[in-house]
Amino acid sequence: MSASQPPQSSLSPEPPESRRDADTPTLLVKIFGKDRPGITAGLFDTLAAYSVDVVDIEQVVTRGRIVLCALVTAPTAGGTTEGDLRATVHSWAESLKLQAEIISGTGDNRPRGDGRSHVTVLGHPLTAESTAAIAATITSTGGNIDRVFRLAKYPVTAVEFAVSGTGTEALRTALAVEAAGIGVDVAVVSAGLSRRAQRLVVMDVDSTLIQDEVIELFAAHAGCEAEVAAVTEQAMRGELDFEQSLHARVALLAGLDVSVVEKVRADVRLTPGARTLIRTLKRLGYQVGVVSGGFTQVTDDLKERLGLDFASANTLEVVDGKLTGRVTGDIVDRAGKARLLRSFAAEAGVPLAQTVAIGDGANDLDMLNTAGLGVAFNAKPMVREAAHTAVNVPFLDTVLYLLGITREEVEAADGLVE
Repeated sequence: MSASQPPQSSLSPEPPESRRDADTPTLLVKIFGKDRPGITAGLFDTLAAYSVDVVDIEQVVTRGRIVLCALVTAPTAGGTTEGDLRATVHSWAESLKLQAEIISGTGDNRPRGDGRSHVTVLGHPLTAESTAAIAATITSTGGNIDRVFRLAKYPVTAVEFAVSGTGTEALRTALAVEAAGIGVDVAVVSAGLSRRAQRLVVMDVDSTLIQDEVIELFAAHAGCEAEVAAVTEQAMRGELDFEQSLHARVALLAGLDVSVVEKVRADVRLTPGARTLIRTLKRLGYQVGVVSGGFTQVTDDLKERLGLDFASANTLEVVDGKLTGRVTGDIVDRAGKARLLRSFAAEAGVPLAQTVAIGDGANDLDMLNTAGLGVAFNAKPMVREAAHTAVNVPFLDTVLYLLGITREEVEAADGLVE
C-alpha cells in the first residue's frame, strides 16, 4: 500500500445492493397450522419461483403448532405480480391444511431502540397474572419486548424476554420491586457479547452450594449444636459481627478429635442441582470457585470432589490430633469474600463485569455487589433486597437460566433425552 492510499477497513463494506431501502416494497408472509417436516422448505420453494430476496425469518413451534413468518421483497422480475405470489402461497398453504396471511409494506423491521437487556423470569409455577405484571412493568419503563422464548419447563418454568428501548439498571430496579410483590424471580442483564464470554462463577458454601451449615455439623459432634445454631442465625441476619461470632462458635469445638472431619465431610449434603450447575459451567469453559466462612477441612474436599478451580475458607487449628477451638490465618468474612472474588477473577483473567457471585447471607453482600451479577439464593430478606437478582427455589442449577442457558442445552451436554 502506498503512503497516499487510505487505510482499508478489515471489514468488507456493505455492497449497495444489500442495503435495504426503507421504501423498498416488502411482504410479510405468515403461515400457521399443524407442524410437520418440510413446511419451511415448502414455503421457500414456493417463494423461489418469484425470485424474491429473504429479509428476515422467524419460526416458533408450540405444542405442535407452527407459526412461520418470512419477510421478503415484493416480486419484480419476469412479469410476475404480488397478486400472483399471494395466490400461489395461499394455494400451497391450503394443500397442506395451513393458513396463510400476507401483509404488504415497505422496508425492513423497525430498528430496535437503544438499551438492550435480557430479562429472565423464573416461576414455580409461572402464572398468567405474574407474566402480565412483568410485561406491564417493562412497558412502564419505556421498554419494548422484542422476543420471548422458554428456557426451561422444569424444575421451574423459565422464560426470557429480549427487551430494548430502556436502560438495564432502570429496568432491573423496576422489575425487582414488581417481582418481590408477585412472588417470581427476575434477573436483568445487559445484552451483548459479554454474555457469551468466558466467565467466573463464585459461590458461598453453607446453605448455597450445600444444604448445611458446616459449623453446625461439627457442633453436633461436640454436643453444642443448639448454641452454635443460634449464634449462626444472628450472624447471617447481620445482627452480629461475623469474626466475633466465628471465634465464639469455634471455641465451643475445642477438644474434638480430628477424626470428626471425615464424619462431617460424609454428612455434607449438596444442594439439589449443584452438580448439574458446576458440570455444565465447566463444560462451557467457565471457571468455578467457592468462598466460605466455614472451613478448609470441608471446602478442600469439595474442591477435589466437584472439580472446582478455586476454594478458600477459614482453617480450624489442630494440635495433637484435637481441634483447639481456634482458627488460623486470615479470616474469610464479608470483606474477605469480596477480596477473594477479585483475586480469583485476576488469576482467571476474567473482568469483574463477567463474574457471577451466588450467596445467601449478610456476609455475602460485598461479594454479590462486587460481581457483575450477584444472585441471592434462597437468601435472607436484606440480602434479596441488596442483590442484583434473587432465586427463591431450592434448585441451584436454575442459575444457569439466568445466564441464558436452556434446559435442553444442559440435557444435550449430559447426553440425556427428555
